[in-house]
Amino acid sequence: MKILLSGKNNMENYAAATTAMGAEAYGGYLTEGKACDYDGLILCGGGDIDPSYYGEENNGSANIDLDRDKHEFALAKDFIKAGKPVLGICRGSQLLNVCFGGNLIQHLDTADIHKGENDLVHKVFATDESFLKQSYGESFVVNSSHHQAACRMGDGLRVLLKSKEGVIEAFEHESLPIIGVQFHPERMCLGKKRDDTVDGIKIFEYFIEKCSEAMK
Repeated sequence: MKILLSGKNNMENYAAATTAMGAEAYGGYLTEGKACDYDGLILCGGGDIDPSYYGEENNGSANIDLDRDKHEFALAKDFIKAGKPVLGICRGSQLLNVCFGGNLIQHLDTADIHKGENDLVHKVFATDESFLKQSYGESFVVNSSHHQAACRMGDGLRVLLKSKEGVIEAFEHESLPIIGVQFHPERMCLGKKRDDTVDGIKIFEYFIEKCSEAMK
């Protein structure tokens, strides 16, 4: 099984979690490839998306990489069109929401709860039945390193988790194998496993299962 990773920094964490599930990880920054060449796509964390992609002026977005935006929107749409699984992590989840017509909160009023010099931690709460609720329960603790989040959800996307103050922390598509998490499971598993959060490897397990199902 071949999984394409699209990101810029700390790619070894995403690759380690992917290969631990028995898949092969390929990719990096502005990596070449199309959906027909891979069995799934992981959109990794990073800087903010240019707000013009969701029809807004810049009102708090930072560290924008226009080349990466252009490249990853094209990649995501190619995999979505092909019906292949996509896992969006942090920035990646935000990009998926925009792909489906949603928009973002450009700077959270509660950003100090969600982003610090290092990963913060906080509790999230299940809003609907999902693999996350089955895996971790009604509420559980995750890491956090973001100052933006999904606002209006894109077409067909269903919210799965929220923080105490209502920030959207995870979603999935109603019919397509599309998953978005606002936290960083690759920094909560294997050598990065933490005592103060759940084990993030279950998210990669679920994603690889979806890839296997799509291959049949």
